[in-house]
Amino acid sequence: MSALLILVNLVLSFALKLNLGKQLWIASVRMVVQLLLVGYILEWVFSLQNPIWVIALALLMTGLASQSSVARTNRRFPQIYLNSFIAILAGSFLLTSLVVGGIIQVSPWYSPQYLIPLLGMILGNSLTGVSLALDRFMTDLVDQRDRVETLLALGATGWEAAHGLINTALRVGMIPTINSMMVMGIVSLPGMMTGQILAGASPQDAVRYQIIIVFAIAAGTAISTLCIILLAFRILFNQQDQLQLDRLRKVSS
Repeated sequence: MSALLILVNLVLSFALKLNLGKQLWIASVRMVVQLLLVGYILEWVFSLQNPIWVIALALLMTGLASQSSVARTNRRFPQIYLNSFIAILAGSFLLTSLVVGGIIQVSPWYSPQYLIPLLGMILGNSLTGVSLALDRFMTDLVDQRDRVETLLALGATGWEAAHGLINTALRVGMIPTINSMMVMGIVSLPGMMTGQILAGASPQDAVRYQIIIVFAIAAGTAISTLCIILLAFRILFNQQDQLQLDRLRKVSS
């Protein structure tokens, strides 16, 4: 019965000639298959209680998140996938470890019941921040090439010439997280908090967990976004402070 709800979107698409019918069906089927598959995998991992398998699953999730973040950009440079993986790994693993080991104090630390869901929420937001910031940084470098190279010619270092673009990219990467925090609890009730309440948890306990998660998401996104911009800067500016846009290639969206 719940699957029939997607008909609302299909009817609107057909009536307004949005041509989204095929995409909606594909997205719906893909989502159901992916979630069911993840459910079976998590049930198996939960039953093992083995740190090796938990870490392996966490690394797989991080790899998929890094691939997805790059797939949303319109340009590529050498090692972009590796850089994205390093950036997302740094932010998500650091904050997940801090929350699980330092704040919630889960025992054992690798308990998949806590580690995997927390990591997944941080990864989902980090990949969005990384994707937006990276795409904006590369686009601005291309669009403002003359300005950047003029500053370099006048004696500015690569960091000085690109500082404004770096700041803009970082702000863009953080905007979705900040906007979500601004209206959380007033306009929207977060999914994890709602799920806990539906499962019978105390609303106060659900709220406390949600606060922890949101702060972890914000910190993880900030770290991942900063890392990817610094890594991209290292690739696109050489040691002689020269802009190397020849390393960028445009890809079809």
